[in-house]
Amino acid sequence: MTVNTHIFPNGFRIATESIANFKTVALGIWIKVGGRHETKDQNGIAHFLEHMAFKGTKDRSSLEIAEALENVGGYMNAYTSKEITNYYCRTMSDDTALALDVISDIVLNSTLDQKDLEIERNVILQEIGQTNDTPDDIIFDWLQETAYPNQPYGRSILGPSERVQNFSRQDLVDFTKKHYTPDRMILCAAGDVDHEKLVKLCESYFVNLGGTSKGNVVPGKFVGGETRVKKNLEQAHFALAFEAPSIKSPKFFPGQIFSIAMGGGMSSKLFQEIREKRGLCYTIFSSISAGIDTGALTIYSGTSEDKIAELSRVVIEEIRSSVGSISEKDLKKARAQLKAGLLMGLESTSNRCERLARTISVWDRIVPLTETIEKIDAVTLGDLKDFALSLCSESRPAMALYGPISKAPKLVELENRLIS
Repeated sequence: MTVNTHIFPNGFRIATESIANFKTVALGIWIKVGGRHETKDQNGIAHFLEHMAFKGTKDRSSLEIAEALENVGGYMNAYTSKEITNYYCRTMSDDTALALDVISDIVLNSTLDQKDLEIERNVILQEIGQTNDTPDDIIFDWLQETAYPNQPYGRSILGPSERVQNFSRQDLVDFTKKHYTPDRMILCAAGDVDHEKLVKLCESYFVNLGGTSKGNVVPGKFVGGETRVKKNLEQAHFALAFEAPSIKSPKFFPGQIFSIAMGGGMSSKLFQEIREKRGLCYTIFSSISAGIDTGALTIYSGTSEDKIAELSRVVIEEIRSSVGSISEKDLKKARAQLKAGLLMGLESTSNRCERLARTISVWDRIVPLTETIEKIDAVTLGDLKDFALSLCSESRPAMALYGPISKAPKLVELENRLIS
């Protein structure tokens, strides 16, 4: 495997990872813009723009965009996150030039036709409606808003319906001009790819692209609090978040390993205590999300109305007791899971592209895999205990509840249990 990089004078970056004996290539453009780059009035526009990219360009209709890669057996998609918008595809390596042409076309030449805009507006409103009707989706939006109130980092990616209903074509044009600039773009490819040939192909699309990024990102500040929404559902949905390290923090990997130990699998502490020993739920897990300046450890479960009080209190007890109970065995197991997940994921060329783009966007360089493994191996039991202690003492948690939740304890009670 060979990794290479190139940067054009306008700031556009290219990174490739050539892998022997592969016959396919994954390729995408990562743009350093997402939900947190929006103003309140723009909430949802980054996601809207991602949808509109597929609706037509100067040279291709929406059907022609869809057929371009599917006709040769490839596929294409996109996503919007807090900090990134990504347009990606995978195809046979013989079709690399076609893949680049299609991806660059939808990113650079979307017509944003008014008729298409109205059609896609309705599609997104349906997507919002679907999310609102899915308890274990919407509860995470509410949890994010509760943890980071009145700030871009706390707003949903989809945005509220009333905003989406009012976006104009000019709004999309202005957002594109401000944020879709070459210094924010990273093109990555992995698999059967020739770096020099790809750079040469990219010249005609990106070397003369103008503009520079403007505006500063509003820092994310974890505040905490609770949101309770009563509804006649079968289950009471419970989501709890604690402030956690950013992806740049030296405490990021202790946080990752702690999260896995607590709720990262069937042998984790929360799963064993709450599901296996007490039978309080079907699903329970914890995960870490991290941005460039903030992060959150999230625990989620769903249970019946009569079990929600016990479940939430046991979750708090497990967090509190982990300061003393988490062991070297827990560390070794969670560390092995984290490394295995990382290495297994790299068997996918799409994941390799993602890793290249993510490390460049955060660190402005490709972080060697060996460096990441070394940081994971350097985490000690003391680091995990310190992390557990910080959850119990350094910030107010955020909690979101949805469903038949009248018997659920208030956040203040859980806070008191956490520090007692």
